[in-house]
Amino acid sequence: MNHQALLALALFTVPFSLASAQEPKSPAIVNAAIIPAPRTDNGILARQTECIRRAKETKSAPVVFIGDSITQAWEGEGREVWAQNFAALGALNLGVSGDRTEHVLYRLQQAPLTHLSPEAIVLLIGTNNLGHGTGNAEQTLAGVQKVIATLHEQAPDAVLLVCETFPRGERMNEMRGNIVKINQVLRTQADKQTHVLGFSDGWVRADGTIAKELMPDFLHLAKVAYEQWAAALLPEIKAALK
Repeated sequence: MNHQALLALALFTVPFSLASAQEPKSPAIVNAAIIPAPRTDNGILARQTECIRRAKETKSAPVVFIGDSITQAWEGEGREVWAQNFAALGALNLGVSGDRTEHVLYRLQQAPLTHLSPEAIVLLIGTNNLGHGTGNAEQTLAGVQKVIATLHEQAPDAVLLVCETFPRGERMNEMRGNIVKINQVLRTQADKQTHVLGFSDGWVRADGTIAKELMPDFLHLAKVAYEQWAAALLPEIKAALK
């Protein structure tokens, strides 16, 4: 190759190489669902503080419930059902309305469950990651899995009763599809220490609707739904208690 050809080749390739090297890289996608984060909305800070206090100051709790508003409402719409089924078992309610997986991770970071020595842990979390638009099905699933892993680390001898994310919305909708995707994967991860409970599928009727009698706003539970949830949980909890 003569000198003129070499010079032409150099002029062609060098700028191309420099341009390629200077191309900006796409930013890595950060999944907020797996990063512990405190609540910042004033309306719920007192409840978050109370649940952290409960977890820190309670000496022991054979049964621990962790979740969002649906779990917190064992002290509301479900209070009579709780009193009839779980109060005598020494159950501790750590549900916080509006919580997403990252908020549960924060609370577990601030107040680990280790000293409570729970024998059964009931977990229901994930719907707010989808409902608040902060995560898709894959991101939400990763958040739920991170919570599960954290609970096993903090309470390795406990049986973890993972409630599949409950269906929501009066009729079939895109969010229900994402919930099904998450629950499908959770079912594959059941083992001796992780029981996955999918009883809430029974709340969906043949035409795809959910009865208002079970979910008045098609998200939160009526007393009758708490009764059905308790009926599914109680045998599992009693079997886990030593």
